[in-house]
Amino acid sequence: MNRAVRYAAVGVIAVALLAGGSAAAFAAPADLHSPTPLVATAPAEAQLTAKASATTVQAWQEFRISGAAKGIKAGTKVTVQQKQGSKWVALPAQAPVNATGTYAVRVKLGLKGVNQLRVGSGATVSPVVQVTVR
Repeated sequence: MNRAVRYAAVGVIAVALLAGGSAAAFAAPADLHSPTPLVATAPAEAQLTAKASATTVQAWQEFRISGAAKGIKAGTKVTVQQKQGSKWVALPAQAPVNATGTYAVRVKLGLKGVNQLRVGSGATVSPVVQVTVR
């Protein structure tokens, strides 16, 4: 083998070693430049569930609304909302989502009759829960 060819081969191997390690030095050229497949994954859609500990309570009697938060980070606060007329109004009842993805909120209601409640975090809301206040 001629000296110039040997120097060229050593140079190519040295550059390949510096650029990508020993595997790149001995890989076929097609393996060096093959594109890495990219897989796009959509973020999980956030969901909330809600269940009241009682369906009928006395005025200002404490009860809990608990549930699971899927796709919502631990520590994020969820807020109880009450339907008043045609609007949903946030109540001063909040709780953080814990590390296992669940939450529990203490609630007291004074509006007598059937109250429609839900739990929300940002644009994500739970299904409606009904609690009757006597």
